Amino acid sequence: MLAHNYCCSGLIAPLYSAAYHYLFMLPARFYQFVPRKNVRFASLAVLTLSWLFGGVSAARAQQTSEIIPLSQIQPGMQGYAYTIFAGDQIEKFDLEVLGIMPNFLGPKQSIILVQLKGPKVEHTGVVAGMSGSPVYINGKLAGALSLKLGVFTKEPIAGVTPIDDVLRPPAQSTPAPATQSSQNAGQQFSSSASLPDAGNNDVLATAANNFGGQQITLPTGSALEPIETPLVFSGFQASALRQFSSQLQGYGFVAAQGGTAAARADDSQLQPGDMAGMVLVQGDASINSACTVTAVQADRVFLCGHPFLSLGDVQLPMARSRVVTTLSSDLASTKIVNVGGSIGTITGDHITAVTGKLGAAPTMIPLDLTLAVGSSEKKLHFELVNHPRLTPILVALTTFNGLTQNSLYGEGTTLHLSGEIQVKDHAPVQIENTFAPGDALTPDSLPLALNIQSIFARLFTNNFQAAGIERVSLRVESVPGRHSFTIESAWLEKGEAEPGETLKVRVLLRPYRGEPQVQETTVRVPDQVAHGTTLRVLVGDADMLNRASHGFAIGGTGGSTGLDQLIAVLNRERRNDRLYVGLFTPSPTMLWDDKELPNVPLSEISIVDGRPAPGSVQILRESLSSESSIPLDGPVAGVISLNLQIR
Repeated sequence: MLAHNYCCSGLIAPLYSAAYHYLFMLPARFYQFVPRKNVRFASLAVLTLSWLFGGVSAARAQQTSEIIPLSQIQPGMQGYAYTIFAGDQIEKFDLEVLGIMPNFLGPKQSIILVQLKGPKVEHTGVVAGMSGSPVYINGKLAGALSLKLGVFTKEPIAGVTPIDDVLRPPAQSTPAPATQSSQNAGQQFSSSASLPDAGNNDVLATAANNFGGQQITLPTGSALEPIETPLVFSGFQASALRQFSSQLQGYGFVAAQGGTAAARADDSQLQPGDMAGMVLVQGDASINSACTVTAVQADRVFLCGHPFLSLGDVQLPMARSRVVTTLSSDLASTKIVNVGGSIGTITGDHITAVTGKLGAAPTMIPLDLTLAVGSSEKKLHFELVNHPRLTPILVALTTFNGLTQNSLYGEGTTLHLSGEIQVKDHAPVQIENTFAPGDALTPDSLPLALNIQSIFARLFTNNFQAAGIERVSLRVESVPGRHSFTIESAWLEKGEAEPGETLKVRVLLRPYRGEPQVQETTVRVPDQVAHGTTLRVLVGDADMLNRASHGFAIGGTGGSTGLDQLIAVLNRERRNDRLYVGLFTPSPTMLWDDKELPNVPLSEISIVDGRPAPGSVQILRESLSSESSIPLDGPVAGVISLNLQIR
């Protein structure tokens, strides 16, 4: 570092140049003119200057501003690349160009095939987290390491994304004259140059198959596939990740365990070969990706050399990554990293690179989770990215892990979930449900996490407007034992009633491993119901009454026409820890968008039938006239249907 600072000041550079020339470049007979007693001193001077300035040439090489276009790269050319194997030391390893593979990623999107050389890379092979390592040929930046070849291979062979595609994603490139490549042979990307902004790029299906994180299986095991970008979990146990493994694999994640490092003043001072990545979760536990920086231009950062999830234009936090060590494995070597301080925003996730901007990080969603057991409470705080594809699974995984890894939590308990999701400029979404232990070999808290994921998925995938989530507050009360109820029987106080009459309904419930109990409620017969009509009394759980009154609209947007209506539908849905009794009349109900129109005359139904957009209108053969509920301390299951004759 001292030598580097002096060199950069311009005071030592001339001395170094002269010393290098006279001590290294002169013929061997230089020593003939040195007195024999001074030969040892001269040799020592050579070694000292070599040690003092040896790192300077490497630092200069990795900071070179010249690029070499793909058209000038030929098989057999020698080069080198930079990455970090441990600590903050950027290390150099050699490579040789094996050839060019045209149109590999897609039309006019080629890669450079190289063989890595050197003791470390020949021992570790291509390492997960190495993607994005800057590759230099003839001392000029040629591209970013991005692909690996095969599994259990004897030679470390990798693919390189050409630098033109890294700095200018293919979706943003414009057709160039045939002579442009030769004109750009000495092109420089200085801090004052400007590059086009990364645009919105929906990756083609073929590119997604090649680069979307999915392994391409060939009988020979010799497929070129993306170098894994580790998704580093800190504070998460393998047992928690296992429950969401199918979803994580569907996203193409490669899970790795790591930790967090304290933020440093120099976190944002990135150089090619350093490591950085996306922050998905931070706080009392963290999830972040980690790959290598290819180039830094002013406040713009280019890394990975391939997409993370092919998300296109994004606004995700970017953080520095610190390498602890590199784990060598015949199956899959990987870097063990800690996430460092926040350094800016990931702005693009495209087929040839992930791009970011140094500076302020985007706002994340605060998640406060409280676990209460008796008189004891434990509070956890997290922050999650705001993204429709990522937030639902992240909030479920974070909540599940926060519960199961909490010292207050124990299996075999009934969990009561309450809370709210604060949405900017809209009413909050109220959350309330109860979850009892089951007989399946799954953790008791998994249904709770999946319920939260479902609510967030419905919010984020609505077709009306982006849901600006401002804060999430969740509280889970854990009660020992399994508190659940099954509906065994139900009966009316009498089988006939008159219009306007109120009837008692009694329900026989059997608690889990408990004595049966009878619960009582009432239903009121509508005044306008005709004599001789047969009504239906439905005694059931929340799900059954939701389906009977909403039809196939339940579980989606509920026929909503806006975010306000969707939130109203979510808040109207019945809770699973209540016993419901509904009285249905044999008259049609029209469900039009988010509106329920009971007792609609057939003449009106025929007028609107076919006019609204397909799927926006449902006709149910019954109308829910009245309902009542009984709150219980556990989930209810079952359904009983009774007939009531109007005399």
